[in-house]
Amino acid sequence: MTKNEFIELLRNAMKDISSAICCEDGSWAVKGFIDIYKTIYTVSTDTKIVSKILELYIFPKILEFANNNGLEIELTKEQNFYPDVTFKDKEGNLFAVDFKSSYRKNDTHINGMTLGAFTGYFRDRESHKNVTYPYGKYKAHIVLGIIYSTNKEIDERKIYTLEQLDDIVSVVSNITFFVQEKWKIATDKPGSGNTKNIGSINKIEDLVNGNGPFSKLGEKVFDDYWTCYLTKDMAQAAELQKPFYSNLDEYKQFKNIP
Repeated sequence: MTKNEFIELLRNAMKDISSAICCEDGSWAVKGFIDIYKTIYTVSTDTKIVSKILELYIFPKILEFANNNGLEIELTKEQNFYPDVTFKDKEGNLFAVDFKSSYRKNDTHINGMTLGAFTGYFRDRESHKNVTYPYGKYKAHIVLGIIYSTNKEIDERKIYTLEQLDDIVSVVSNITFFVQEKWKIATDKPGSGNTKNIGSINKIEDLVNGNGPFSKLGEKVFDDYWTCYLTKDMAQAAELQKPFYSNLDEYKQFKNIP
């Protein structure tokens, strides 16, 4: 199976999942947590909680996708391992799929995503540290993206009974899935915070269509850019006055790329 064939199959599967997890009005079918006393607690708007529930909710569909297409599936061994899911076809080809989600800041942009480390296994592609299989063994590195809108009017303190299920307002709505290779939606800046993670573009249309700054330059340029990229701290540790470059324009000058 080629990577393009795999991506197309996964995209088609996402269309079915999208309709399965949303109500007719576009709101999320998940309404809250329930305990043994049949009390329902509203889902928090915390992005980490929403993202995790979304992943858990679609996972049975991911298993169904694998079974329908004759793929073996292997989950990440630890929370900080890459990728979230490994698929293997009958020829032994490996496909890495990472779940990434973010909320809409407005109609056109999301808050942002991080696309995994640009150190460690990304640079040493034969390394077995923090990866299910060495990074270089995968035929493609794919992001299964989930974009959603949050409901600002949720009262997280409110509890409900089963009889009130229809009255519960979903914490998120307008869920959009996309499937793209990581390099096509990466930006030339690290993700949020001080972690050494690759950042993503944040325009929704470009995420869905894979129109990041590396999309026209190719995956080899993306790999080289992030393999050689240094933060200020990394440059100082290497006894350099400053990093070689800090954005794509400076990289092109550094590499003499027109």
